[in-house]
Amino acid sequence: MKILSFIKREPVLSASAALAAASMILVPPDTGYADYVNLSVLAVLFCLMLVVAGLSRSGIFGVMTEALSSRFRREKSLVTALCLICFFISALITNDVALITFVPFTLAMLRGSDEKTVIFAVVMETVAANLGSLITPVGNPQNLYLYTYFGLSPAEFFAITLPLGALSLALTLGTLLLPWGGEREVEPQTASAGLNKGMAAVCGVLFAVCMLTVLRLLPWPVMLAVVCAAALFMDRRLFLEADYILLLTFVCFFIFVGNAARVERISDAVFGVLAGKETFLSAALSQIISNVPAATMLSAFTDNARGLIVGTNIGGLGTLIASMASLISYRRVCSAGISQGRYIKTFSLINFALLALLGTLSYIFL
Repeated sequence: MKILSFIKREPVLSASAALAAASMILVPPDTGYADYVNLSVLAVLFCLMLVVAGLSRSGIFGVMTEALSSRFRREKSLVTALCLICFFISALITNDVALITFVPFTLAMLRGSDEKTVIFAVVMETVAANLGSLITPVGNPQNLYLYTYFGLSPAEFFAITLPLGALSLALTLGTLLLPWGGEREVEPQTASAGLNKGMAAVCGVLFAVCMLTVLRLLPWPVMLAVVCAAALFMDRRLFLEADYILLLTFVCFFIFVGNAARVERISDAVFGVLAGKETFLSAALSQIISNVPAATMLSAFTDNARGLIVGTNIGGLGTLIASMASLISYRRVCSAGISQGRYIKTFSLINFALLALLGTLSYIFL
């Protein structure tokens, strides 16, 4: 009963662990496993969790909530503003960081709103962050990887992503303008505690340290040491607020993908069917193993950088695991006590509709 209860409570982790375990039957553990896990990604994500937890304890989110709720008084205008912020800021600070920062903020802002509105807001923020992040090389992990792997110039990269980003923005705005409700006035929020300016300033510096690692200007071990030391000094309870379930989910996916790539029959099959279908197949594979590992796996079998960039970024829409950043929103919603079933249903409906639309429009116009 405890196992069933855990699976029900953590379905994404359970699925990823099952896939990892099954792949270990095909490829028994050996020294090659050490290359599977992207420690840099995990370190950045963990450090950002600590930084955001510190910002929350500093009271800055309460102050931001108070300021925004006084400016945008209706749910629809508030949600639209938050989604646009996520879209554009994710291009600079990655989709993961945008969601780690703004989903808790949104849940606080919409406290008292009906569950349907809260779910729509978080789903659309997730869509906006995933699509906005495709614009720049630093917007998401797969862009960083493909930009570096294929040795693209900035001009070559932006020639691919800017038109796709324009289509993505148009679809995001179009979805937000649908008659989904949101006419209720948002109650002005009052910060429950004062702002700890010292802690907020330190977290701001730590956030910049994380960004230097995202931009590959600072080694991740240095970032990890600096952020952990600062967290120990400020408040050791910050370590209790990190989402270790999410980190473990990432590890399981890394193991599954790493093992799958080492099975010769799987590799040969991918090489044989990929030619000329990079965009479609990378988007489809992203639905199963997420777009970051899909980009990593398929890049070895083609020189079509454009196809993989477009496919893996569009492929971030769709299933809950199509983009690992989407798991961040999911975990936050679950911890807030919102219905998992209703969230997944709304998430799937919106994401698959936008996946079909964006895929069709990009094929026609791009």
